This record gives sequence, structure tokens and C-alpha cells, in this order.
Amino acid sequence: MTDEPRRRVPRRTSRAGLAVMVVVGVAALAAFAGMAATWPPPASRAAVDAGLVDVGTHYYRAVVAQVTSDSCEGTIEDVQADGTVPGTVPCLRVLAEVTEGPRAGATVTVYPTVGVAPRDVAEGAGIVVEHYPSIEGVGEVWAWSDVERTVPLATLALGFVLLTAVVAGWRGLRAIIGLGVAMVVLWLYVLPGLIAGGDALVLTLCASAVIMTVVGYLTHGPSLRTSTALLGTFFGLALVAGLGALGAAAARLNPVTGEEDYRLAGLLGDHGLASLRGVFLAGVVLAGLGVLNDVTITQVSAVWELRAANPLARWQELFAGGMRIGRDHVASTIYTIAFAYVGASLPMLLLLQMYQVSLARTLTGGAFAAEIVRTLAGSIGLVLAIPLTTAVAAVVAARSDPAALRGGGHAHAHAAPAA
Repeated sequence: MTDEPRRRVPRRTSRAGLAVMVVVGVAALAAFAGMAATWPPPASRAAVDAGLVDVGTHYYRAVVAQVTSDSCEGTIEDVQADGTVPGTVPCLRVLAEVTEGPRAGATVTVYPTVGVAPRDVAEGAGIVVEHYPSIEGVGEVWAWSDVERTVPLATLALGFVLLTAVVAGWRGLRAIIGLGVAMVVLWLYVLPGLIAGGDALVLTLCASAVIMTVVGYLTHGPSLRTSTALLGTFFGLALVAGLGALGAAAARLNPVTGEEDYRLAGLLGDHGLASLRGVFLAGVVLAGLGVLNDVTITQVSAVWELRAANPLARWQELFAGGMRIGRDHVASTIYTIAFAYVGASLPMLLLLQMYQVSLARTLTGGAFAAEIVRTLAGSIGLVLAIPLTTAVAAVVAARSDPAALRGGGHAHAHAAPAA
């Protein structure tokens, strides 16, 4: 016997653990209920109900039959160094046979856009063409859309799935299934809801909570560890949504900054600007979704492992150890977010450099200002979610029986015998 009794490890799930599961359960049920209450009609019907312009454009696959060199009228895309636009420029003339739809078998002539090389439209190559029906005495029009990439992309995707199965096993495959569920929710719920004019934050927060709940429990298993990570993720999502709305209002962001925005504004008519502001806020939340899930799962896993290594550690010790890992994670994640955007925006940055636009003017311009608000809102939510998630995980881990912490593929912790 020792003079001072050794602290015992708790033998059941603590009240903190039960509270986490209750809060997460209530939030998840509220998200599912919110989604059910705001479920929109299909996108096609939502567009009609909202009074949007029906452009009547259809996209069909086609096979190249012949390609020849030609001369086309110059456009703003062909601007020369002196700022002038040439009258004619070299281009490609493609004769193709439509292979699907009501016009299958028809032979059409299209002109590929700038950047399409002759090898991309060699004889027998698959392409996608646009069909505009005849209106008000104007005949139908066929136009170039893109090259057909189904086979190479499907091959790459299959390789990714197989590699994930080899490296990550069933958990990796479950993560891919969860990603598929997320895409279905976005395609069938969020996008039609935005088209129908639904509240962007309600739609996105409900969808994000449902996606994270399904993906979290599907990938990592129904455990106290997963529930604790979800609590941190829900907190971060709420922060990102609030900060995105506040930042957009404070910076007086113009929702129309790119070609896609202009096209959407034209289609959405009188409600275009309001709808695009909602689209921006939805993008803010969705942009932070994956990173938030990553850091919260990592933080909870770190605390769980620290608890397994030292079953008698106090929650303060677990929190301090988890935050040492969390600080490194924050630093690396910030770089990841920043350089991911720089890589995606490199063509625009090159144009601004060529036009000798100052760095300050570049960063405060419309398109970049929107991305800065999006990035900073997500980053602030991420930074604040880490200490909260770590603190909750530390309290739950320190006060719960090690058996209640098992699951999800993590090391088992064994209680030390009492003296």
C-alpha cells in the first residue's frame, strides 16, 4: 500500500461525454428536419417557378469527322500587345457528327475556342457541342462547347479509388462513399434551393451539418470520438457563416466579379444580385467544410492518443498536449488554404502583373476581396474551432472510462490498478 492513493480512472462515460452526444444529436436532428422542411423542387422546375430565363441550350456528344485550318473574326481574347484586336485570326474548323439526343446522326460545323490544339480534335476524337434552337425566325445554331473527357477522368478516378482502398482500406472507401453522399446533397438540395431563392445560409448550414454527420459516422464509426469532433465542426461552421456574412457586409463586396457571375445575374433577372450574395455566403461555408472536419478529427484523435498513452492524465494536461499539435496544424493549414487559392488564381495574377496593378490594389479589388473574405472567414473559424474542440475532447477523455473512448481504430487504453 502507498501512503497516497493513486487516482482511479473513471469507469463509465462521463456527463461531459453524454452532453456532447446529446448536443450533437440535437444539432444533427435539427439539420435533418431543416433540410426536410426546406427541400426544394428539382432544379429545372425551380428555375421555371422562379421565372428565370429559359435559354433552351442543350449539350450533346459528337465525334470529329474532319478538322481544317480556317480564319475567324478576331475577338477581345485576341488582343495584341498594342491593345488592338486583329480583324481575323487563325482558327480550326471542325466537322463533327452528333452521337446522342434527338439530332443524333446530324453533321455540324463548329469552331473550337482559343487554346484547343489540333491534336485535341483529331479525327475520331470525342467532343461536346452546344445546340441553340431556332427562335423568332433565326435558325438553329450549333457551337463548340468542349472536348470529351469522360474516359481519362473516369480512369483517373478509378485509379484513385483503388489506391485509396490499398492504402487506407475500408475506411478510405467509406470516406469516398461519404464524399459521394455529400455531392448528392449539394446537387439535389443546395443548388436547386439556391435557384429557387431559398435562404443561402439556412440551406448551406443544414446541408453541411447533415453531410458532416453522415460522413463522420460513416468514415470514422459511431463513437464518442466522432461525436466530439462533430461538435467542434458544428461550432466552426456557425463561426464561418457569421464571419462570412459580417465580412461581406463590411467590405461592401460586389457579388458580380467574374464571367460566371455575369451569366448568372443575367439569368436570375431582378433577383440576380440578392441571389448571388447568397451564393457567395454559401460558398464561404462550403469552402471551410473540409478543412474544419480535418482539424477537428485530428485534434480529437490527438487527445485520444494522449489519453491512451497516459490514462491518469488530467484534462489540463491533455489540453496542453493537444494544443501543441493543434498549433502546428493551424500553421500548416493556413499555408494550404493560401497557396491553394494562389494556384487557382495564377492566370489572373499574371494578368494583373502584366498590367502593373499594385499589390494593394490587387488585394482590395472585387474578385480578390471576395476571396480574401472567404479565406479569412474560414481561417478564423478554423483557428477558433481548434482550441474549443481540443478543450471539449480533453474534458471528455479525462473523465470517461477508457473503454468508452475506444473505437475508430485507435489504441486501447487500460486502467491502472488502484493501490
